[in-house]
Amino acid sequence: MEESVPLNWLHLGIGLGALAILALVADWLKSRLITRTVGRVASEAQIPLDDGPLNTTVLLRLAPIVPAIVVYYGIVPALGVTQSEVEAGTETQILIVFWTAVRRLSAAYIALTIARTLVAAFDAFSAVYHRTSPASIAKPIKSYVQVFTLAVYAVAAVVIVAILLGRSPVAFLSGIGALTALLMLVFRNTLVSLAASIQITANDILRIGDWVEIPHANANGTVIEIDLHMTRVQNWDKTISTIPNHRLIGDSFKNWRGMSESGGRRIKRAILIDVNSVRFLEAGEIDRLAGHKTVSRYLNYKLHEITDADAKATGQDEPSGTQAGKVTNLEIFRAYVEGYLRAHPKTHREMTLMVRQLAPGPHGAPIELYCFSNDTEWLSYEAFQSEIFDHLFAILPEFGLRAFQERSGSDLPRREEPLSAAGE
Repeated sequence: MEESVPLNWLHLGIGLGALAILALVADWLKSRLITRTVGRVASEAQIPLDDGPLNTTVLLRLAPIVPAIVVYYGIVPALGVTQSEVEAGTETQILIVFWTAVRRLSAAYIALTIARTLVAAFDAFSAVYHRTSPASIAKPIKSYVQVFTLAVYAVAAVVIVAILLGRSPVAFLSGIGALTALLMLVFRNTLVSLAASIQITANDILRIGDWVEIPHANANGTVIEIDLHMTRVQNWDKTISTIPNHRLIGDSFKNWRGMSESGGRRIKRAILIDVNSVRFLEAGEIDRLAGHKTVSRYLNYKLHEITDADAKATGQDEPSGTQAGKVTNLEIFRAYVEGYLRAHPKTHREMTLMVRQLAPGPHGAPIELYCFSNDTEWLSYEAFQSEIFDHLFAILPEFGLRAFQERSGSDLPRREEPLSAAGE
């Protein structure tokens, strides 16, 4: 049969040349028409070209499908060979092989183009979602988009291989069922990261913008990205730490989001008092401090309490009504600190506030401040905390107190060295 149908090379050359020209024209037309049409529609509707379906990347991914379709269907008239003739084997073997190769390659390219377009469309949707939706901070979808990308490319790979081999994709999938265990082993980390990523998003464990401390990864900073496999944290020194998602599920870490959302940031710091400076107040000191509005209320309450106790006491050596020698300067200082904090405009009014004395030790008696700033921003918080202790160090002498400090060379008394007899 092959001898009765001679191969007309001139006819084939003209047909293939016409097909190539037609494919090039189709490629030029799609670039001109699609770009101009979409640009006009976007301009009239006032839609940015980088939004959703009008994203230029999506269009660039989809555009090559036009010449591929032209080649897929145009190869039939170009070679003058039909599907039935190929199946019947009535054409020259070289024509059958060439026809089959061109059809399969163009079909595989069409499948690949569709897959790349779907991925680009979801990437564009993800970009628009993260840029315009406030919910994207709490519910990022990048990991889901990456899962979709893997699924699309996996399906596309199966379809393309099936097309190139001339088999049904379903039959091809059933043939690789025995490789499931191997595939699970190869993609084990991906599957574990997928499960961890879903848990992180579903349980709202992490959000972009959260301040986290991850000791096992030596990371302390702000979350800048959460994807399928990794979470990226920008540390305070501007370095980037990359942590696998499954490590975040398996190990503990601290998230400071609760502090930010509560509107209060804790101050928990102590000032060390020299115990040698703690003493009872004299009558003149009590009168002077009673005029201080920050401690006057507490001091009056304390004096009335002492007076009432003296009135009820019997058989005491100390004369009734004497308040001197019963109020310590450290107690009044604690009352002053608490009043100062409650009156400060930067103190959070609805959160715990207390001033307490901790167990004294070799470094004096610690007076700890426990309160919350109503500004969680780092610079403002540190400025408020510094302002408090600057004031307290300066006010200590008013109460006859001294801050404890380890002695240095300048604190030690210097001994005058006598002049030597030889020098005289």
